[in-house]
Amino acid sequence: MARNQDMKKDTHPEYHLLTVQLADGTSFETRSTMKAEEYRSEVDSTNHPFYTGKRQYVDTAGRVEKFRRRYGKK
Repeated sequence: MARNQDMKKDTHPEYHLLTVQLADGTSFETRSTMKAEEYRSEVDSTNHPFYTGKRQYVDTAGRVEKFRRRYGKK
């Protein structure tokens, strides 16, 4: 187990306290390399398809066509 004095300088990121706010209103505090004080998530176990069993289909065809219009050969 490495002790703080044995760690090389400037090789490890600084960790800050971060409050995570989930879509269902719950929150918890953790450490992160993000420099924000709060992170708001739009996804959690109450609305994620894996947990709810509901599938959400993404309109990939529309996105592909939009990509082709924007970056396609002229």
